[in-house]
Amino acid sequence: MENIKKSELGNWLAFYLCKGLGVGTLIRLQDKLQLSQLTSKSYNQLLELGLTAKISTNLINTDWSYINQIINSIVVQKIEVLCYFDAHYPESLKQISSPPLLLFCKGQLDLLSSPQIAMVGSRSATPNGLTIASQLAYDLVETGFTVTSGLALGIDGAAHKGALASKGRTIAVLGTGIDVVYPKRHGFLFEQIQNSGLLVSEFLPGSKPQASNFPRRNRIISGLSLGVVVVEAEIKSGSLITTKYALEQNREVFAVPGSIHSSLSQGCHFLIKQGAKLIENVDDILEEVSIFPKSCLYTNREQEKIKEDDPILEQLGFEVTPVDVIAQRVQLPIEQILPRLLDLELEDKIARVIDGYIKLRRC
Repeated sequence: MENIKKSELGNWLAFYLCKGLGVGTLIRLQDKLQLSQLTSKSYNQLLELGLTAKISTNLINTDWSYINQIINSIVVQKIEVLCYFDAHYPESLKQISSPPLLLFCKGQLDLLSSPQIAMVGSRSATPNGLTIASQLAYDLVETGFTVTSGLALGIDGAAHKGALASKGRTIAVLGTGIDVVYPKRHGFLFEQIQNSGLLVSEFLPGSKPQASNFPRRNRIISGLSLGVVVVEAEIKSGSLITTKYALEQNREVFAVPGSIHSSLSQGCHFLIKQGAKLIENVDDILEEVSIFPKSCLYTNREQEKIKEDDPILEQLGFEVTPVDVIAQRVQLPIEQILPRLLDLELEDKIARVIDGYIKLRRC
């Protein structure tokens, strides 16, 4: 809790909990007094400062015992708290229409200021969609980006896994408290991101999942990022809510095309018709939001492609692929590909797991 001193945290939590008192009002009040003085003002003094009767009443009736409980939880769990006025608060979030007053964080805090690309999509993604998402995430991290997503099942999880398989540069923006794992089956992924990446939430520690939290969460995912990539999404989905926020925030929107017969492609095709950029690989993204000279990036990526020009390796992503599926894709008998799989395993390029093989990080 280095960014907000414990003595100041109580005031920020009081503002956070005060209904009607938003960032915009606090910015205006900052010109009149030090914000730390607000909690010591009387009802009439708050009215004189321009606050409404309702906000003034709410602030006067702050439940300090509850705030002390929250502070104790934050200290015990070693949660970092950033407020809008903190020097480390990400500038990109300050640009959106409704920035969160507080961000609760666990992990590598410096990732907040890194260039980010968001990736979202269906919770019921196909195996192909999961592979595409993880590969794109891996390649984005390799080229210097941080991959930001929402820890949901499907595409979100695949994006986080792909980023972790590279250099671990991934941010999960939660629709729950920073200490609540949701969905439960992502418990291990949650721990991995906390250790190598960053967990972020605008909700108080201990907050359980509520349907209304997740659209709010989506505005932070897009707000932190330079652009949003959509991989497999239906027309009516949370992913399109995220792209709506992205467009309002003047962010780039990218979409991966799919089969015209799949409902999971309809959302992406709709976005492409509306002007989103159709992408097939990470180079298509870099054309719009490159953070390094293109010549350097393209040279490195071409060298990587030459190194990994292996038909069997090309069929593997960061999701488990069964042996029979690999054999079907390369159109070779299983007994012919097993020796090559063993070679790749010895070269630490892939790993054998219970149901097949997965690709490992590149050296």
